[in-house]
Amino acid sequence: QVQLVESGGGLVQAGQSLRLSCAASGSIVSINAMGWYRQAPGKQRELVAVIRSGGTTMYADSVKGRFTISRDNAKNTVYLQMNSLKPEDTAVYYCNAEIYVYSLGKRDYWGQGTQVTVSS
Repeated sequence: QVQLVESGGGLVQAGQSLRLSCAASGSIVSINAMGWYRQAPGKQRELVAVIRSGGTTMYADSVKGRFTISRDNAKNTVYLQMNSLKPEDTAVYYCNAEIYVYSLGKRDYWGQGTQVTVSS
């Protein structure tokens, strides 16, 4: 009943930037926290950044000062601006959201993932 669709991934050189977007659609009453996770081959999925409905943000130490998470509540969309990208940022990035769904209550949803590749 609810879907998260991600976009904005791609292949870039080290030092360049990318902006990821994740739009939620469906029978949405409200969205609480929204975040971005990433998973590299052979690695565990890790939290990159999270933003709550009130605007409070938190970042992994590895991306502080380089990445910025934001949201547009009117569009049910969360963004991740990634600057000064490094090869170690290469991973599949997943959007996550806690959503209150009409007639179903609070649920957790994941996007399909978008590939980010940073070359040296």
